[in-house]
Amino acid sequence: MTTRVLRHPLWTLAAPVVGIALIGASLLGFGAVMVWIMIPVLIGCALAAVYHAEVVAHRLGEPYGTLLLAVAVTVIEVALIISLMVAGGHSAETLARDAVFATVMIILNGIVGTCLLIGGMRHHEQSFGLHGVSASLATLASIAVLTLVLPNYTTTTPGPVYSSSQLAFICVASLLLYGTFLLVQTVRHRDYFLPEIAPENETVHAEPPGAGVTLSSLAALAACLVCVVSLAEILAPPVEGAVARAGAPKSVVGILIAALVLLPEGMAAFRAAHADRLQTSLNLALGSALASIGLTIPTVAIICLFSGWSLTLGIDAKATVLLVLSLFVATLSLGTGRTTVLQGAVHLLIFGAYLFTTVVP
Repeated sequence: MTTRVLRHPLWTLAAPVVGIALIGASLLGFGAVMVWIMIPVLIGCALAAVYHAEVVAHRLGEPYGTLLLAVAVTVIEVALIISLMVAGGHSAETLARDAVFATVMIILNGIVGTCLLIGGMRHHEQSFGLHGVSASLATLASIAVLTLVLPNYTTTTPGPVYSSSQLAFICVASLLLYGTFLLVQTVRHRDYFLPEIAPENETVHAEPPGAGVTLSSLAALAACLVCVVSLAEILAPPVEGAVARAGAPKSVVGILIAALVLLPEGMAAFRAAHADRLQTSLNLALGSALASIGLTIPTVAIICLFSGWSLTLGIDAKATVLLVLSLFVATLSLGTGRTTVLQGAVHLLIFGAYLFTTVVP
């Protein structure tokens, strides 16, 4: 068994520096000529965020590390949604719904499906702790239905919207459910979210990083997240224009936002699955979905309540079918504690159907 000493790769420190330089150039009026440069830099900042989040997570241990990344991703999503809603006015009242629904679908089918497929192809069969995943799915299903489906069936206000009192109740309910989940995950039943056994093929272990390395990664992580949010805001108008010129539905913008903010977490989950750490992959994926819907919707809703903005939450019938199917299949495929490539293929097929029917409704 060998031991590795952690040192930051140069590119993980250079990415946020270049990102901040591009943000400064944009503020000076040079953003329009640097759009195509910003895209790879944004992706680089997202990948650097993955690296630094994993360093901090290694220091904190499970499940606190995955929780940190999930909350960081949610901060990015909330910032993007609020900034685009401010810029878009009434035309952006469905943006929060589209982005959160896209986040749930990308995680439940795209990220989880890819992790199961990668892990199944490399390790044939993988196992994980059933109690933690079941708790995550139960909480996710409850919050998803309360926030995205139930508004279609209330009658106090017409349309797929909640009245002010209903919206306030859903905010409190979502925060209570997510807060209870965090209590279970980090205090009362922390062992539910830990790997039952170490992977047999894990022969190289890195020592936990020291305080200096951890603090530098924490600072770099914050800089990377700021770069991702700022660069995404700069790129939002040309992206929305490209979607409109292509004749695609507005919900495609929500998918792009969700895919962007989930890039760091998705990459970390894929790497964990490849290394036969499926428990970590599922903690990342399901924890991110819970943080997204459990924190993003209440935050946006509170802002809308105080600002007087209109907020449309209810998804249409097609989206409801896909959401219920995704939750049902996830419950079955993750209900035994063992997975193969078959479960991954099923989830990815549902994800493909979601993407296709979004563009061709």
